[in-house]
Amino acid sequence: MINLVLSQNEKQNEIFNIFQENYNAGNFENIFNSFSTEMKKALPIEKTNQFFSGLKLQNGNIREGIFLTFENESFAVYKTTFEKATLTVNISTDNVSLINGLYIKPYVEKKESTLVNGLSNFPVGIANEIYSLTKNFPNKTQLSIAVLKNGKVKYYGIIIQNDTIKSIKNQNKIFEIGSITKVFTSSVLASLAIDNKLKLSDFINDYYTTSFNNNAKITFLELANHTSGLPRLPENLDLSNEANPYKSYGVNELNEYLTKLLLIENSNKNNFEYSNLGAGLLGNTVGLSQKQTFNELLQQRIFKKFKMGNSHTSLKGFENKIIKGLDETGQEVSNWEFDVLFGGGGILSTSEDLVKFAQAQFDKKNKELELTRRPTFDIDEDMKIGLGWFILKSENEFKWIWHNGGTAGYSSSMVLDVAKKNGVIILSNVSGSNPERGNIDELSFRIMKQTENQ
Repeated sequence: MINLVLSQNEKQNEIFNIFQENYNAGNFENIFNSFSTEMKKALPIEKTNQFFSGLKLQNGNIREGIFLTFENESFAVYKTTFEKATLTVNISTDNVSLINGLYIKPYVEKKESTLVNGLSNFPVGIANEIYSLTKNFPNKTQLSIAVLKNGKVKYYGIIIQNDTIKSIKNQNKIFEIGSITKVFTSSVLASLAIDNKLKLSDFINDYYTTSFNNNAKITFLELANHTSGLPRLPENLDLSNEANPYKSYGVNELNEYLTKLLLIENSNKNNFEYSNLGAGLLGNTVGLSQKQTFNELLQQRIFKKFKMGNSHTSLKGFENKIIKGLDETGQEVSNWEFDVLFGGGGILSTSEDLVKFAQAQFDKKNKELELTRRPTFDIDEDMKIGLGWFILKSENEFKWIWHNGGTAGYSSSMVLDVAKKNGVIILSNVSGSNPERGNIDELSFRIMKQTENQ
């Protein structure tokens, strides 16, 4: 996880530094010129000048910007100290480093935790790690944790109420799993490949009726391992709807992007570039390849096969089982809804169901799952990627597979050691924009290390 975000941070920091330099110098036209085409339409030069002039008059120059996190996997969040105030500056960029989303809001300082630890019924090591990494989360926070040791599972559910952290049984409650969905999308792809329904090296272009812009060619494999050169998000995604950004992005919008806006820089092709768009496009295309919806394939080839009866593609009919998502202040937020980009992050599930998926990874008969775990690209010396899964080095061996997820109201993490049949799964209603959202990943890794060393 740390290595994965380092290169993203460096790129975003450079963009922020240029933004700060232009803002302080009053070069608002230069800021406008750094916008994407869609951003320029949303904030024309007159409105850009007006907005930043007012911001500067009220708050003064920027003294310092400190990167905090990635919000909803798209916006880089900076604690920004102006001369007269401290604000949060959120910047999103496309694959050619143009700003395609920008919003600024008051910065809320985290208060020192006074949380009472009521986890006396948990093993001491796990209780201490949970308390240490969740003590600053807001009231109503829930974590549903599953720990696998030699294939056997134990559940540890927690809830923060009245400034006390205590245990709760929530392994059958539903959470958004965010980008862990990408592993399932790649698992459907692998299933079709094992059944000779398609090849990983096939071009997805063959399943669309019109040519892609600039005659770009993309394979299934490149979408599954993020080497297609596609940006994190499509240029024509409306990021102004923070509460539900993917809901209105449908087939028409995707076709417009593919035929008119798609641009893959030669420098990005065959390099790792994490892409929600790519995973969503993968899901849509495997559906087209079988003349079914992706959601139907997901149900048939994954959920039914592995008896994941509490995993869903929408909330309809299951509203009473959902744990409400929270923003960084602890206020409830609406659930995300996906259309054509569902394969990038739309699944809702329980820790019990993800345990079934984990145990299926341990079964050598599941050849499609084994295929997803084979390395396909070296990201750096400590991380490889298979189909969906990141493959992490642990104790000088690449033996852990991992993915995480984050949405407006939820964060998740899943790490497995298939050879030892160990694993940790965490689902939570900690916002993906919470500055301490990374603690969910860190908690999964710490508990995993405890499990491996027992």
